[in-house]
Amino acid sequence: MIVNAWQINPKLRISVLKSPLSASILHGESSCFLPLAQLDQDYYAPRIIQIAGSYPGITAEEIQAVSSEPSPDMGQWNYDFSDPDGPQLGTIAIEGSDKVHNVDDPVVIIAEHQALGVTLPPELEDPVDLIVLVDRARQTFAERKFLVLELPGENVSIGAYTSKSELPTNCNILGQVALVQIPWLPCMKKTKTGFMEEDEYF
Repeated sequence: MIVNAWQINPKLRISVLKSPLSASILHGESSCFLPLAQLDQDYYAPRIIQIAGSYPGITAEEIQAVSSEPSPDMGQWNYDFSDPDGPQLGTIAIEGSDKVHNVDDPVVIIAEHQALGVTLPPELEDPVDLIVLVDRARQTFAERKFLVLELPGENVSIGAYTSKSELPTNCNILGQVALVQIPWLPCMKKTKTGFMEEDEYF
C-alpha cells in the first residue's frame, strides 16, 4: 500500500499532545531546534517500484503480476507498506527525476549487463546486475526504443528494432525500457573531466 507523505496513515499516527508529566520540549522551545530539511516544489522524490524478477529467464506473467502506484506529488514523497496478505515482492527506490516521475506503470527487472549488451570494464568477469525500469503503459512499437517482448513459447526478450517489420512474429509488447541504472564499482574511473565523452564510468 502506498500512502502520500501529506496523508495521515493509521500505522504512523502518533499523539503530539504533551503529558503533564513529560519533561521533553518541542522544536523551537528553549532554543532547541530540529535539523529540518524543507523540500521545494521542484523536488522529485525517489520512486518506490516493485521488482518483477531477473533477466534473462523472466516470464510475461511475472512482469504483469506486480502492481504499481502513481508518482508522488512534486515536493512530496510516498510511503510503502507491505500487504501481509499479498505476494511478498522486492522493491527498490530509484532516484527521482522527470523521466522516472513520468513513467505511468513502472516495474523493475534486474538484468545481467551482458544480456543487454552493456559494455563494462573487462576486469569484470562475472555478470553485473543492472536495474531496468520498464513502463508497462507503453505497449506500442517505437523505433530504436528498447522493448520488453513476450515471445510465443519462450521467455521475455529485451531489445530494440529499427522498424516494426523486424519484430518477431506474434510477439506481444509488454512495455518499453525507460531507464537502465548501472552501479558504480571499484574498477570504474572516479575522476570527472567535465567532458561527457570522457566522464562515462564504463
